[in-house]
Amino acid sequence: MPLSTTAGPTLQFRFRVRLGDDVALGPGKADLLERIASTGSISEAARQLEMSYMRAWTLVQTMNRCFREPVVVVNRGGADRGGALLSPFGTKILELYRTMEAESKACIQQPWSELRSMLLVHPSE
Repeated sequence: MPLSTTAGPTLQFRFRVRLGDDVALGPGKADLLERIASTGSISEAARQLEMSYMRAWTLVQTMNRCFREPVVVVNRGGADRGGALLSPFGTKILELYRTMEAESKACIQQPWSELRSMLLVHPSE
């Protein structure tokens, strides 16, 4: 996540929650959860994120396997067509992840500003 919207140096950090060899939650999975919450659909979330349905489904399965409770609840298709939604547990996981990102970003603003000023290329502000 860039800390600056101006041209020039940016700082990016990406949290990944690992469970063994699996990435239980990371920036891409958090984005997918947000899209599932807003669209009610794994396939529409995948389309919006420009990923295949199979990739999105695999990410959902990984998250559901890694956490103590389901993160995404899937309703199979049929006459009423299926859908997906975040469980209350999944909503809390996403909220905690985004809070960790925001608070970390806030904590590093001062040292990042100082470090940025020491870079060879620094845009005038």
